[in-house]
Amino acid sequence: MSLQMVSAVSNSSLLQPGFSLLNFDGHVFFFGQKGWPKRSCPTGVFLLDIKQNELKMKPACFSKDSCYLPPLRYPALCTLRSDAKSDEYQYIIHGGKTPNNDISDKIYFMSLVSKNSKKIMFRCIEKDLGGDVPEARYGHTINVVHSRGKSMSVIFGGRSYTPLAQRTTEKWNSVVDCLPSVFLIDFEFGCCTSYILPELQDGLSFHVSITRGDTIYILGGHSLQNNTRCPNLYKLKVDLPLGSPAVTCTILPGGISVSSAIVTQTGDTEFVLVGGYHSDNQKRLVCNTIVLEDSKIEIVERASPEWTPDIKHCRIWFGGDMGKGSVLLGIPGANKQLISDANYFYILRCKGAEEDKEEELTTQICSQTSSEDPGDSTPFEDSEEFCFSAEANSFDIDDTDTYNEDDEEDESETGYWITCSASCNIDINSWVPFYSTELNKPAMILCSSGAGHWVHAQCMDLSETMLLRLSEANVKYFCNQHIDLNKQLQTPPKVMQLKKQPMKPLRKKKAMKLATPTKKSFLRRLFE
Repeated sequence: MSLQMVSAVSNSSLLQPGFSLLNFDGHVFFFGQKGWPKRSCPTGVFLLDIKQNELKMKPACFSKDSCYLPPLRYPALCTLRSDAKSDEYQYIIHGGKTPNNDISDKIYFMSLVSKNSKKIMFRCIEKDLGGDVPEARYGHTINVVHSRGKSMSVIFGGRSYTPLAQRTTEKWNSVVDCLPSVFLIDFEFGCCTSYILPELQDGLSFHVSITRGDTIYILGGHSLQNNTRCPNLYKLKVDLPLGSPAVTCTILPGGISVSSAIVTQTGDTEFVLVGGYHSDNQKRLVCNTIVLEDSKIEIVERASPEWTPDIKHCRIWFGGDMGKGSVLLGIPGANKQLISDANYFYILRCKGAEEDKEEELTTQICSQTSSEDPGDSTPFEDSEEFCFSAEANSFDIDDTDTYNEDDEEDESETGYWITCSASCNIDINSWVPFYSTELNKPAMILCSSGAGHWVHAQCMDLSETMLLRLSEANVKYFCNQHIDLNKQLQTPPKVMQLKKQPMKPLRKKKAMKLATPTKKSFLRRLFE
């Protein structure tokens, strides 16, 4: 095993714990940045290009018939093939967290449409399910099993927010383990069925799941309710006859007490387990080899790489499987760095260089793994990782369109997350929709002072009705800070003075005659 450092040239702030890696045609794609996608890459999906130990990113686009895919962090995902030996596949993405800290319950299908040196296009479709639909969650796993010529997906584990009826003021957004139910999904008919198995008593999250044929092996994981990392090793077997499916669970010996581990596949039946945590304050620096055969699993310890002092002493680490026996690892940068959110990245190669050249990329059939999340109570809360299929070698892709954060427009002018005034109270980490017109960022309106600038309608105390009226009327609007200044700059319009003719004084007799009504005028007024 060898460890090599990689330099993130211009976009290290996008690679935060909780990202996902996708592998299409041997190329690695990054998905799941911490904030909402910016204008230069509205999809939030990037090609990872690693050349000469430098990591660069190239934006990808979606086809016109695609649905909107938010930048989900900590989702469950795996590949879906038409059959076990098919070369064509797509990714299933379920759950995860949005930048607004909402938890998603949606399922997306993502496939590659076209790819050339200048443009990479994906198609993303949202899938509707019926039946026992799993609740919104993150830190779970999704796998595809094949039995009797049919295939189904299996969702297990994860965490979610406490139900609204059970929340208290002190613990409004606290998370809990999801029920230990096994969800079997038939995407062909769009139906979902849940199973309660007596062997699964406690909820689990951030575990490892590996699939072979009709069997799923679930290893490790963290139980939030008991705050334990028990040496769990479960064997889920799914039988798909012509009638109703049959799901059975067996508890096996030889498990490992670990959470947030990463798995990479090094052979047809061989996997390597890397990283994770023994406890809340102890990383797991030991590696293991996992061998799957037709009816059994074997886990043995193997020689670990020479970890650098930075890796040994860091509190958290994160990353994902890059396929072909390689793992991308990240650790937080030092406090002395100019960029506070910068991270260091390493590539861990679990196979020798000769084997790496001779063997083709093995089909990755294990689902994502993860670690703890920033909303939880453990010290490793922001170190969730996932296990995906990817390739760590260089790509023959043109670098002319490489993503560069410096090329982004000034957010203060484009209406993105900004501090619109001294009294701005919009928190980008806890913002939730305030108006019915808001989708993925706060409602804003342009102040016409000077060259113009964007302000939040909520900070300006604008009601939704007033906001819509101002937007539809296409009139100039001035924020609270500039409304008085605008009034001072306005020149009052000149008012033309009307010349009044002096009235001639009436003679006393004529004035009395006009003031006294006659009998005819009185009767006319009476009958009018």
